[in-house]
Amino acid sequence: MLTGSCLCGGVRYEIRGTPQIMYYCHCAQCRKANGASVATNLIVATEDFVLIAGQELLTGFESSPDKRRYFCSTCGSPIYSLAQATRQLVSVRSGTLDADPGARPQAHLHVASKAPWTQISDTLPQFAHAAPERPAAGEATGAAA
Repeated sequence: MLTGSCLCGGVRYEIRGTPQIMYYCHCAQCRKANGASVATNLIVATEDFVLIAGQELLTGFESSPDKRRYFCSTCGSPIYSLAQATRQLVSVRSGTLDADPGARPQAHLHVASKAPWTQISDTLPQFAHAAPERPAAGEATGAAA
């Protein structure tokens, strides 16, 4: 089981199943939501993502139609996002994990909108937008963050 929290520690969660994929997202929304040129996200089944503290501190923002990003209202840490189209999956911000999840990024998504100062220098697959299909464990495809 994996655990994670926000910066102030008020929001805490557990991931009680095996993550499906970790990926880098370069979309403008992730950049602005995370304050960084790229977001590293971990896809997990919604049923495996459990808030264990601080649910009352979470604030949601609809960043695009039928998609909400959740963050701590005290410290501002982005925790996860959830889209209606893929409500069986939660995109967890990997930077909020307490320990090594064992997974490593498998793809770069939304590179068509990456920050102009960002250079991708690894050999991971790159997708101009979201990858074409939902990932199975270990596959190099991903979900939009």
